[in-house]
Amino acid sequence: MGGETVKSWTAARQSGSVRGMAESGVNPTAAALLGLLHEGPMTGGQLMAAAERRLAPYWSMTRSQVYRELPVLADKGLVRLGKPGPRMSQPYAITAAGKRTFSRWLAEDPGRDTIRNPIALRIAFGQLHSASQLKSLQAAANEYHTEALARVREQAKNARKEGDTYDASALEFAVAYHKAALSWLKSAPVSS
Repeated sequence: MGGETVKSWTAARQSGSVRGMAESGVNPTAAALLGLLHEGPMTGGQLMAAAERRLAPYWSMTRSQVYRELPVLADKGLVRLGKPGPRMSQPYAITAAGKRTFSRWLAEDPGRDTIRNPIALRIAFGQLHSASQLKSLQAAANEYHTEALARVREQAKNARKEGDTYDASALEFAVAYHKAALSWLKSAPVSS
């Protein structure tokens, strides 16, 4: 087999493509940045703030991911660098090629969800916890999901008020997620 890439239905169905890269040639983080840049040129810091504001309730992105992806997108000709601003901040703008790539990414099969819940993982090993650890874990998770639910409900309400039905719909996913997490936490065993 040497250096050949072997296509596997399983790998393709799980990630949207072979080896985790979409047919469009961009990963979901890069695609999210291209999507945000449709709003206009932004620096890495502004992109991070926009990602926090618009995507954080249902899609996590770290500062290091943003700053790692931007030069790659520039090298591929999907974004162009603007003139450096204050404190050497570098604005990026999406190019026509970036818009075409983003459109291709939108049309691709998104693949399957990846579920990684640190609370569920710890509950799975509940027999190895003390009762106080489990109660503390549950209390902290309840507090987090209760606060996050209030925040995302407000964001969804504002999106609907502004007429952004697509953003509101994505935010409703986050509302449902936090509701489901709170419901599950009520039934999770917290004593060993």
